[in-house]
Amino acid sequence: MERATIAKAVFCRQIGIVYKCRIDCRLFFLHNNNQPNNLSLLSDRMKQSIQPFWSISQDELWDMLNTTVRGLSGDEVIQRRSRYGLNAIKKERRYNWFLLLLGQFKSPIILILLFATLLAYFLKDAVDATIILSIILISGLLSFWQERGAVNAVSRLLDLVQIKVTVLRDGRQTGVPVEEIVPGDVVILNAGDIIPADCRILESRDLFVDEAMLTGETFPVAKEIGEIPASATLNQRTNSLFTGTHVISGTAHAIAVVTGAGTEFGKISERLKLQAPETEFERGIRRFGYLVMEITLLLIIAIFAINVYFHRPMLDALLFALALAVGLTPQLLPAIISINLSHGARKMAEKKVVVKRLASIENFGSMNVLCSDKTGTLTEGSIKLHKAMNAEGEESTKVFKYAYLNSFYETGYTNPIDEAVRAHAQPDIADYQKLDEIPYDFIRKKLTVLVGRSGSSTMITKGALHSVLDVCTSVEKKQGIIPLDDEVSAGINRLFEDLGKQGLRTLGLAYRNLGIRREIGRNDESAMTFLGLIVFYDPLKSDITGTIEELRKLGVNLKIITGDNKLIASSIGNQLGLQKAVIITGAGIAALSDEALVNSINSVDILAEVEPNQKERIVIALQKAGNVVGYIGDGINDASALHAADVGISVDSAADVAKEAADIVLLDKDLHVLEQGIREGRTTFANTLKYVFMATSANFGNMFSMAGASLIMPFLPLLPKQILLTNLLTDMPEMTIATDNVDRKMTEKPRRWDIRFIRNFMLTFGLLSSVFDFITFGILLLILGASPEQFRAGWFVESVISASVIVLIIRTRRFFLKSRPGKYLVAATCAVIAAVLIIPYTSLGTLFGFAPLPIYFLLLMGLIIIVYAASAELAKTVFYRRYNL
Repeated sequence: MERATIAKAVFCRQIGIVYKCRIDCRLFFLHNNNQPNNLSLLSDRMKQSIQPFWSISQDELWDMLNTTVRGLSGDEVIQRRSRYGLNAIKKERRYNWFLLLLGQFKSPIILILLFATLLAYFLKDAVDATIILSIILISGLLSFWQERGAVNAVSRLLDLVQIKVTVLRDGRQTGVPVEEIVPGDVVILNAGDIIPADCRILESRDLFVDEAMLTGETFPVAKEIGEIPASATLNQRTNSLFTGTHVISGTAHAIAVVTGAGTEFGKISERLKLQAPETEFERGIRRFGYLVMEITLLLIIAIFAINVYFHRPMLDALLFALALAVGLTPQLLPAIISINLSHGARKMAEKKVVVKRLASIENFGSMNVLCSDKTGTLTEGSIKLHKAMNAEGEESTKVFKYAYLNSFYETGYTNPIDEAVRAHAQPDIADYQKLDEIPYDFIRKKLTVLVGRSGSSTMITKGALHSVLDVCTSVEKKQGIIPLDDEVSAGINRLFEDLGKQGLRTLGLAYRNLGIRREIGRNDESAMTFLGLIVFYDPLKSDITGTIEELRKLGVNLKIITGDNKLIASSIGNQLGLQKAVIITGAGIAALSDEALVNSINSVDILAEVEPNQKERIVIALQKAGNVVGYIGDGINDASALHAADVGISVDSAADVAKEAADIVLLDKDLHVLEQGIREGRTTFANTLKYVFMATSANFGNMFSMAGASLIMPFLPLLPKQILLTNLLTDMPEMTIATDNVDRKMTEKPRRWDIRFIRNFMLTFGLLSSVFDFITFGILLLILGASPEQFRAGWFVESVISASVIVLIIRTRRFFLKSRPGKYLVAATCAVIAAVLIIPYTSLGTLFGFAPLPIYFLLLMGLIIIVYAASAELAKTVFYRRYNL
């Protein structure tokens, strides 16, 4: 709520700013396409004389943009796109693979290490410096290869969900992606469409636009053709449409004038540098980063200072401290996160769930409340006409014929109700012709069409029963037309309630004879005659009850939010097994204060008769009550709730504005698909946490041990190049973690970041690892009598193998032999163990400063690792039991 309020306040400040009466000269290169050299001359003339596009005549506008009512030609579009680029607030993010590669080395610690290594190259040991540089480069290349694959995968997924707009090209209507709109395009707009550019209206019909995101204006703004003074403020330009706003009702043709960053919204975004709000997942990563940074900095300073105190070479001390920092830092975390999220996105796409914003995957898995509409989600979504009946409850051919005329000639907003009427039957309407129309909107809740026949005009209105009855003064019955008094009205409402109890949706139908009238307006919707009721049904999906039960087992509570009346909502609840469901209506919500709504919202199961502007309030109340809220919607009036929710979920067939506001788009409007997506989201989060646990257990323990050993031993326990090799090898199995299997128990409940839990995990398993490290030190020094080279080789082998084995233990909360790891993780672990055992006996081992180890030490090391694994398994059991996990 606070975020939305602040955004609106910032945008409201723009209302009083007068436009500076200048237009980007790029818009006018079309004035003389064959003389591009005249562009600069034309620009100079424009600066002196051109008026803002909302203040000039349509003829001047056509001439200025060098286009016609037929729209642009294909060649013209290509030329303009090459000059203007894509129609986007931000430039298209084209990944430069070279920059992506360089990005793998942007960590301050890595940069300092590179600098120190280069210094060592010139001052001391070129061979060691070359080895260290090679390891850093190999590590960076591996990370780059993985992240590049993640970027490619995400780009392909986003291509599946595009918002398109209808334009005229070569005189034909065609749908094109919003990004491909260019100045001069003639755009055709209907209810639900997003405005793709700053436009001037050419013609309109009952056009209302929601400009709240730009101006902060709560109510839809009426738009119409005309000329507005050049000094008009943003909210006074009623003949113009602006990027990012959307059509609430009505229709229009408009011409795109300004695109991309030059639009009003683009200029505001550029000034404010707006960013998407930080998700809980991103917040958790940031807090974890702070924890690691604090520990790393303390360790670097302490180790460097103590080694200098003992008069060890300063350069060696610096390289050693920095190498330790690399070992301590989970430097692969950004790459691992990208890999995990993109892998999760690919898996979710296989389940017909497309992720638009990767960071929302974690929120998807953390979600514990899902707000859903009824139609198409809980029901089949294929609304069918049950019957058309008169005011007395009997089937009537006249009622159906009038309903058919209304639906057949409706052009403002495609909806399943009109499709159901048209599909039911096709009465003969050849004698009728359409004269006019008042499109449906969410304020009137009515749709009116004026039809003519034999020189006489009839206005037919269809809509919510109460909205229709409110404009009626009479009713048609068998005996003729009689006044609509309280008794008659009560009888119609009783009939309506009886139908609602059966789970049927009912609309009212009325008409009015207007003689020879050929045009109508909203004021004509009065003194009408109530004709009858149109009754629809939409059966529940066959498997929906089981799906809801599965969601409940996953810890996700379903809240049904519907505009349907309480009776229909209650009937649906009963069919879903919610016989004791708590229901609240929109009127009840309006009567509650924000605090009262927050206190009561968790106990409510069904919210019926909800107004569009109440949906966002419901979502915010659920969030304040401590929930991670998902909202699934596909209509114009769902946009604000989708934006407010932690996870906005829409469908590929949704209105543009809903699809744009969503974080996740379902290719199938099916809660079963959603359930599978939730599991994949939780799997992705679980695998990300696995890496965090791995990086904060054996790796941290090894680095702590190394730091401690360096303080009491006469030589460095590992050389910088050996530390980096150890870190590289222990990271390799962890890079496969995105493909690892996840225990089903880990996906059964919503999970969130818990930094305190991670810190305690690090301390527990890090200290355990250090205990066995010091046991290894004792064996190497006291039993083996190892030289520095043998000591380093022995600890290198033990630390890498133990770190690799411990991964298999801490990846699951179960006994590790009962949880099958992913095949790539097993293969990488086996490969690393084999390589580590071989290296000390090869020339590569000699290059790194290792010496061969006696066989009996390897046997002792094997025993140490077995005891360590058993101890880690016991510690894991005690640790999770302490947390009741």
